[in-house]
Amino acid sequence: MADKHRVEVDILGKKYTIRSEAEPEYVRELAAYVETRAREIDGASPGQDPAKVLALAALYIADEMFRLRDERAEGDKKRATGEKERTAAEKDAIARLSALRQLLDSVVPEK
Repeated sequence: MADKHRVEVDILGKKYTIRSEAEPEYVRELAAYVETRAREIDGASPGQDPAKVLALAALYIADEMFRLRDERAEGDKKRATGEKERTAAEKDAIARLSALRQLLDSVVPEK
C-alpha cells in the first residue's frame, strides 16, 4: 500500500487537509477544479452559504462524471458491435449539414 500524503488545499477560503495516496500535485489539481466549479456557482448568486455552493458544485461534477461514464459505455457498446464511433467533430459536422439542408429545403422550392 502506498504512503498517504497530507496535502493542504483551500476551497472557498477554507483550508482543508487531505490525506491521500495520490500525488500532492494531483490533489491540488482536484481541489482547484472544485474551487473553479464552486466559484462559477457562487458567481451566479454571490454570498450563498459555502456548504450549499460546495454541494451544488459536487452535483455538477457528479453530473459531468455520469455523462462521461455513459458516453464511454455507449462507445464501448459501439466498439463491441463493430459500429464506428463518431468523433465530436464528426457529430458537429453532421449537425451543421443537417441544419444547412433544412435551411436550403425551406428556401428552395421543390421541383
